[in-house]
Amino acid sequence: MGGAVPNQSFAYSGLLDPDKPLHYPQLWQCIGMIVGVYGVGYILAARDPVRHWPVVLVGFLGKFFGPIGLVFGIITEQTRPEGLITNIANDLIWWVPFALILRHAYRESRREELC
Repeated sequence: MGGAVPNQSFAYSGLLDPDKPLHYPQLWQCIGMIVGVYGVGYILAARDPVRHWPVVLVGFLGKFFGPIGLVFGIITEQTRPEGLITNIANDLIWWVPFALILRHAYRESRREELC
């Protein structure tokens, strides 16, 4: 729903004054579409994440740099700290499984090189 109606999504989260329209809602809809495409990649990679480690790496990088960008926004007072709650559920919890998959893929590639 957030991608289709970004004004309501941002107002509900407290990140937008409901009396002021969101600038460039198409930008947020495009970002939602990109996140949806990531989801398709994750579904395909889930069948064999070690083989599809580049998709896992792209996901890990997104989950890593997203929170860094949010923290920078909070420090520079361009973003409200309420976004950290979403980051925990949406990004930080994925660091461990993505890192474990990437470590396993690396070890498998090293093992194959030795054989």
